[in-house]
Amino acid sequence: MSEVATERFASFDGVELAVHRVGAGRPVVLLHGLFSDANTNWIRFGHAQRLADAGFLAIMPDLRAHGQSDKPHEPGAYPSDVLVRDLRALIGHLGVTDYDLGGFSLGARTAARSAIEGLRPRRLVLAGMGLEGLSEWDRRSAFFIDSIDRFDEVKHGDPAFLAVAFMKTQKVDRVAARLLLQSVEDIEPSELAAVTMPTLVVCGDKDHDNGSPQALVAALPDAELARVPGTHMSSVTEPALGEAIRRFLSE
Repeated sequence: MSEVATERFASFDGVELAVHRVGAGRPVVLLHGLFSDANTNWIRFGHAQRLADAGFLAIMPDLRAHGQSDKPHEPGAYPSDVLVRDLRALIGHLGVTDYDLGGFSLGARTAARSAIEGLRPRRLVLAGMGLEGLSEWDRRSAFFIDSIDRFDEVKHGDPAFLAVAFMKTQKVDRVAARLLLQSVEDIEPSELAAVTMPTLVVCGDKDHDNGSPQALVAALPDAELARVPGTHMSSVTEPALGEAIRRFLSE
């Protein structure tokens, strides 16, 4: 396995973010999902290594309030769509103009919003995402905020149980995560017309957490769908996820 190099950089407002790199070659920026980190989504199960073996440089930030990045508790550190602003700052810091971009779940939502707002990667990957996960994010956000607020009382059988269990596993800073969730806004389906680059929507065959991937493909100008085994949580562990991304980016 290639060595993982980690650096920190100051984002647009001085908040420091950790960025992990594996491989050498064409840059692909990969954004992890909510309550996760770069290691859990991209490194641990071999996806970054698979891309490195195919001649890519995988660049994987820990999102604000996640992983090894700063987790400020001040509301002012979470303006609207702060993750998009962080991504733009990262692209500027890297100095890259020719790159690919991908994300899983919240990372996919961030990648899509960034493309709507003018980032132009060569190719885009939206993993673990359906149309409703973009257009009805407020509903998803409310579910996770409720999970945080009831963290100590959630038991087996509660719809929030898996979310709370994952937060415990990841040692999530709940104050920072709650503030971050309030910064993320819905994407109107009509806005997706601006996402003109070739896009892969890749989703577990039992993943219904973020709605319909087929509807998302239909709403995008140039998209294709790949299904891999698993639910929203388990699809990240499947080699097929990294292989689908590698295949698409290598075309």
